[in-house]
Amino acid sequence: MSQAAVNENGQAHECFDVSIENHIAHVQLARPEVANAMNKPFWNELPAIIRDIDENARARVIVISAQGKHFSAGMDLSVFAGGSDQSHIEAGRRRERMMQTVLMLQKTFSCLEEARMPVLAAINGACVGGGMDFTSAADMRYCTKDAFFCIAEINIGMTADVGTFPRMGYVMPQGLVREMAFTGRRMYADEAKACGFVNEVFENHDDMMKAVMGHAADIASKSPLAVWGSKEMLNYGRDHSVGDALKHIAVWQTGMFQPGDMAESFTAQQEKRDADFQELMPIPKGFKDL
Repeated sequence: MSQAAVNENGQAHECFDVSIENHIAHVQLARPEVANAMNKPFWNELPAIIRDIDENARARVIVISAQGKHFSAGMDLSVFAGGSDQSHIEAGRRRERMMQTVLMLQKTFSCLEEARMPVLAAINGACVGGGMDFTSAADMRYCTKDAFFCIAEINIGMTADVGTFPRMGYVMPQGLVREMAFTGRRMYADEAKACGFVNEVFENHDDMMKAVMGHAADIASKSPLAVWGSKEMLNYGRDHSVGDALKHIAVWQTGMFQPGDMAESFTAQQEKRDADFQELMPIPKGFKDL
């Protein structure tokens, strides 16, 4: 069992199964009996898993999929239940606490964007509510023909708040995002492919996983530093002007571009073998790691 497959207490995760093989981390949602609804442990486990893989350079690419018929039914209703009595706390301070809670939930999915390696989402069945927040933060999305997508929050009287709106407009037309946001209707696999939300649609789960793992293996065969640089530049360019992005990549190339990986690529091609690249270094957590 890899370190990423257990939590900080050495116990198996409640909501996920994690395996790492051939530089590919496979993170599976593992509560099929409740359509992989996102309970309270989910929001702690996912960022811990992704950050562990990233910070310790355990893999070169991450694949996220789900066990069972559905990718995710979204937020588990148990998350909304309970909680301590805060009636004695001043209203402004209670609202500030609520804001911090939403920001914490947002970070659960932002960690996918922040990871140095690409994240591929393989989606089957329902992907609704929080599932949309989740998959919109991935680098690439693939689905089975039975998949459907829904910004379901509007159907229960709330505004989606964990990542759908800031990201969806970059991966599909604004008018379609707004239609889904205002109506809560379902978008099925063929429409998701036509609008660019998913890269490819597959007949069944097995076919999808075979293809996605093939894409992951292809990514894992490339220079991890060059792949990270590509992801960094794409994300930075999305959020900044063209001029700022060009300056950013110029600075990146000045520091990160070294001839070693390029030389290894050329040599491997000439010798008709797989290139052998060094892994990224772990991210230091303090001065003790320097």
